[in-house]
Amino acid sequence: MTQTPPEGILCSKSHEWMLEEGDLVKIGLTDYAVEQLGDIVFVELPEVGAEFSKGEVFATIESVKAASEIYMPVSGKVVEVNEELINAPELVNEDVWGKGWLIKVESNSLQEDTLGLLEYEDYQEEVS
Repeated sequence: MTQTPPEGILCSKSHEWMLEEGDLVKIGLTDYAVEQLGDIVFVELPEVGAEFSKGEVFATIESVKAASEIYMPVSGKVVEVNEELINAPELVNEDVWGKGWLIKVESNSLQEDTLGLLEYEDYQEEVS
């Protein structure tokens, strides 16, 4: 996978990424996690309006190899889910930083929650 992440991406040690977009935070799975999982066949996403704390499981993803829980990199309220993934979970494999995003949240504790998250280059060093 040779996709370049957008500027400003932060990654968690549990392999989620987040990107601030105005007042919202877009969340997805890192390219490393997707490579480890292999072909993604199913994504279970939360309901819009659900609230999660940083570190809580908010979704499940299944690949041909395994099922994995996905953790919130920041606390927040889900304001949008990527409905396309319901019928096309392979978008996570095809475009991890773009069409493969999972949810968008509103976060009131962003500055606090981003402490401990890694810039992409540092994340790459962690996982290599």
